[in-house]
Amino acid sequence: MARDPYSWTDKGVQRRIISHSGFRLDGLGDLLPRAAGASVFDVGCNRGHVVFDLMHYGASVLHGCDLSPETIRHANELFADYRHVKHKFEVVDLTGGGAAITKAFGEQRYDITLMLAVYHKLSRVMPSDRLFELVQYLVNRTEKYFVWRGSREERDEFSPMVLREGFREVHYSEICEIKLPEYSETVAQPSAIWARLDPRGTL
Repeated sequence: MARDPYSWTDKGVQRRIISHSGFRLDGLGDLLPRAAGASVFDVGCNRGHVVFDLMHYGASVLHGCDLSPETIRHANELFADYRHVKHKFEVVDLTGGGAAITKAFGEQRYDITLMLAVYHKLSRVMPSDRLFELVQYLVNRTEKYFVWRGSREERDEFSPMVLREGFREVHYSEICEIKLPEYSETVAQPSAIWARLDPRGTL
């Protein structure tokens, strides 16, 4: 049976994201100069290419998780020769909630947490209350910036959870759009960044 070339390369390698890794940061360019010296956690990191980009902007701690052992193997191989950064990539089933992340990474907190095009996938396999608990867990482990990409509808549900945990939305963009074969028109791929407030309510 022939494989869809949209989903597979001619070498039999599965494509696991829309477009390319840089697409995930489209509309999020303001984040890049703030990566200098930062610790970063990428939720659903795939093959690690997004944090690889952040490494080139000075990020010093790069952690990520994904359900796929194949992509995690690739991420660890990708960073094997970059000894100037601390990196750790682990297979984690996020349906296990925050406890599954703690088991893999301990109590580490991060300057930047990335949740790029992941929430909608989790909403298919997790009860809403468990998914909301996971988001709260991730937000509470974030020291500076919580970064998201998804859909407009998803943001309406997602944003209040972040704001309740002491953050303020400092960036929103719909500049990124994509045309997929299954859609009749271009679809917005919005993104947002929330920054943690200090106890006085300022950034």
